[in-house]
Amino acid sequence: MSKVVFITDAEMLHHETGAGHPERTERLRAIIERMDTSSWRERLDWQTPSEAPLNWITTVHDPAYVRFVEEACLQGRETLDAGDTQVSHDSYLAARLSAGGALAAVDAVMGGARAAFSAGRPPGHHACPARAMGFCLFGNAAIAARYAQQAHGLERVFILDWDVHHGNGTQEIFYEDPTVLFASLHQFPFYPGTGAKRETGTGAGQGFTVNCPMLAGSGWPEYAEAFEKNILPHAREFAPELVIVSAGYDAHNDDPLGQIRLETEDFAKMSRLARGLAAECCQGRLVCLLEGGYNVQALADSVEATMEVLCEE
Repeated sequence: MSKVVFITDAEMLHHETGAGHPERTERLRAIIERMDTSSWRERLDWQTPSEAPLNWITTVHDPAYVRFVEEACLQGRETLDAGDTQVSHDSYLAARLSAGGALAAVDAVMGGARAAFSAGRPPGHHACPARAMGFCLFGNAAIAARYAQQAHGLERVFILDWDVHHGNGTQEIFYEDPTVLFASLHQFPFYPGTGAKRETGTGAGQGFTVNCPMLAGSGWPEYAEAFEKNILPHAREFAPELVIVSAGYDAHNDDPLGQIRLETEDFAKMSRLARGLAAECCQGRLVCLLEGGYNVQALADSVEATMEVLCEE
């Protein structure tokens, strides 16, 4: 039986965001330590990513924006937006490695791996074509989708985003595109202000964006209903050739940034639904990319819950 690929690199710890910032180095350290000490560590194929080539990053981002990120980091700029996307000298390298992990995850599942999880930082789903936002520099899931289509010849990619915040960057990139189905479960109204149910795409992309806004205080019953009534039916009709999960864990009950009430085992349930969909539609091709999650203990527990599902026989 092929192994599950786990992709990360300690070099991404050098993306420094400053004291007190939620997206801090301890998040990735906790995940790496948990994976390294897990009883099923030997079932993982550990890989380190290469920097994503610029030609793949610019499939979803303006080249001028990519140059801006590089120059801003190398020149010592501390923020790239209104103030919450903090960076340091090595953040550009970390962002390219984070995007490279997404590409490596796609290569892994296209090469026969059971599944792949890339634990990268900075995260990506708020990154818009020409601006940083919400801790995110480059849209890792969006880059991975385009890479799957252009490097591996896939026609239809499904991106499922279960971060507590709406993936506005991913939505913007594919809003007019019928070849990428984007579905998001997220607290609403909440940052970044997008993700209303009425946002369903435009032009040729009409109907290929599925938003499932959740009121503060929602828990597994509301999420299970959204999967059953909205996400899975749309995904099955779309018949994807690859499933990519923007795997944020800040919808956890213990997370300091959100007010959704999922428990650790609920992330296992969502992971099992995603894995089942991939098995049903696309020969099990499932890629998970780390997004948010800011209680370090809850984050490590929840990533472990996802990985246990991916490793199940």
